[in-house]
Amino acid sequence: MKEVFGNTSGLKASVLKRAQLIYGRRVPPNEVITLELATTLCQLSREISRQIGVFIDRRGQIDHVILGDAKRLWLPDVGRLRGGRGRLRGLRLIHTHLRDETLSNDDLTDLALLKLDLVMAMTITADGYPAIAHGAHLLPENPNGDLWQLLDKVPVHKLRLDILELVRSLEDEFARASRAQDVDRGKEQAILVHVKTRGTRRAVESSIGELKELCRTAGVAVLDKVVQRRDRPDPKFALGKGKLEDTLLRANQLGAELLIFDPDLSPAQARAITDATDLKIIDRTMLILDIFAQRATSRDGKLQVELAQLKYTLPRLVERNTMMSRLTGGIGGRGPGETKLEVNRRRARDRIAGLEKQIRQLSEQRSRRRSLRRQRKVPVVSIVGYTNAGKSTLINGLTQSKTLVENKLFATLDPVSRRLRFPQEKELILTDTVGFIHDLPKELVNAFRATLEELAEADLFLHIIDVSDPAYEKNADAVRAILSDLDLGETPTLTVFNKMDRLDTETLASRMKGFDALPISALDRKTTKRLLAAMERELWREDKMEIEDYPTS
Repeated sequence: MKEVFGNTSGLKASVLKRAQLIYGRRVPPNEVITLELATTLCQLSREISRQIGVFIDRRGQIDHVILGDAKRLWLPDVGRLRGGRGRLRGLRLIHTHLRDETLSNDDLTDLALLKLDLVMAMTITADGYPAIAHGAHLLPENPNGDLWQLLDKVPVHKLRLDILELVRSLEDEFARASRAQDVDRGKEQAILVHVKTRGTRRAVESSIGELKELCRTAGVAVLDKVVQRRDRPDPKFALGKGKLEDTLLRANQLGAELLIFDPDLSPAQARAITDATDLKIIDRTMLILDIFAQRATSRDGKLQVELAQLKYTLPRLVERNTMMSRLTGGIGGRGPGETKLEVNRRRARDRIAGLEKQIRQLSEQRSRRRSLRRQRKVPVVSIVGYTNAGKSTLINGLTQSKTLVENKLFATLDPVSRRLRFPQEKELILTDTVGFIHDLPKELVNAFRATLEELAEADLFLHIIDVSDPAYEKNADAVRAILSDLDLGETPTLTVFNKMDRLDTETLASRMKGFDALPISALDRKTTKRLLAAMERELWREDKMEIEDYPTS
């Protein structure tokens, strides 16, 4: 016999037995509920003075029987979403109301969050018979922004709604709405959630804009954004409970599969939000880790990404129902993958120890290579800068190489070194490193410290700044802060304003004020000649070359 869910305390065994027998009832698939079943529910509900509800599937079978109290029901976990975007759950909720009242806010919230086919409440007459039916169903996105449609109230015995026809037409409308907004077909659909707290220096627009760029790089289509300003993050949900419910309702209406939070969630917040929804929940750090997992190509890079992912997810490997349990692939699920992430803590720590040992060995190999370079007295110039500032484009232009260049964040992950020859038999090693970003996750900094230690051997930094970015000053500050954290703040540095071709002369001059910087366009050999001359002056202070000595072909 199936279990009766909910508030069963204090009930006689005979009452529970009658409730269990409800599982044996059947409803014609196209009917919402039969009058016989409605009468059974109402009479038992009146007798025990508690709400009674049933989930009915599309075959007309009773999926759950639920008991509440006089005012509400507490619904059981009914599992994952029935299908993909544009699909409803395949269950309708029919329950009693002891008072003469319409659908409650809880009823409508359950309808939306669970993506139910229908929710209906039946009032009860004084002698325990069904009276009035109050129903509602979901709506696809519409100009009015309505989430649901309330149906006309009707006596239960006159209810003539064809539920299968209603569901078919609704899912057709949801599918059409999904196709209309599906400009990035095949990508995961996300809503961005940004919590702006007191003391946060970055502007909301800048943070959201960068998060959108991260999503574009990761292959995520952004459907909407939600911003809440608070004194401090809510300790349980990051944003307020009411705002979270509104966000989940919006996600269901738009067909979003993913919520991406900024700033990062604590393990407790991640679990609480995951418990409240079937959607996949990730945060900014997990998104960045996913991008790194997509783009790591060398053995060293892959090991460091896996190490960073395991260290970040270890505190979240508490129980099955965590933010990680839903990562069955896609965004946030790359790299080691679910089978490695959902291991117990001991195995995760063992894997971390093994990865750290392998990374140390690779670090020693790089150290020996650097030692050989020092013996040959070949200077090293490292290109540093904010992600997508144009570092790879510059190294390609200076060395005639073919490093991957994309208009995406973190296009370069694995360090790239190229030899650059100057006239008069001079040469140097030019290295391209991973781009920095605001609030670079400490897991990434620690994991990539072995790679970033290449920077410690540099004789000169080229700090590349995208001067066309309105946030160029804050981006530059973020890079300097990270270099300082790595104890590299004293390395000689040439500040280079890249992408000058995107600005008019007046704007460029205004942005140059206060900066001892060299303006260039990495795509223009005439401007990079000035950079070569500046590098030569810094590295070889004797026998300085004239700019005209540099070949232009």
